[in-house]
Amino acid sequence: QVQLVESGGGLVQPGGSLRLSCAASGSIFSVNAMGWYRQAPGKEREVVAAAIGSSGVTNVVDSLKGRFSISRDNAKNTVYLQMNSMKPDDTAVYVCNAVLKVSRYGAFQTYWGQGTQVTVSS
Repeated sequence: QVQLVESGGGLVQPGGSLRLSCAASGSIFSVNAMGWYRQAPGKEREVVAAAIGSSGVTNVVDSLKGRFSISRDNAKNTVYLQMNSMKPDDTAVYVCNAVLKVSRYGAFQTYWGQGTQVTVSS
């Protein structure tokens, strides 16, 4: 059983910062990629950022570059999303995912967390 648990969401004022964490636990053999998505009310889920492989390759969607950054602790199977200069448009449920496998010869599968609410408001 694999679980992804997000933390760090909450209410922040415009211009403020938040750091989200997502830890993958359970029977994990190896993790390929971990990333963040978000879904605002009435909108489709959109990708935010991803950390791919164990070499530290990261990518943030162009519209969020300069404000958001992603990092990963491979030893802890944890991914972080640092959000700075936040705007009301960043309000959404932020969900993390991980592409991993639970055995040496198994296939990579995608797992999702439950999400954490982020609200940017004064």
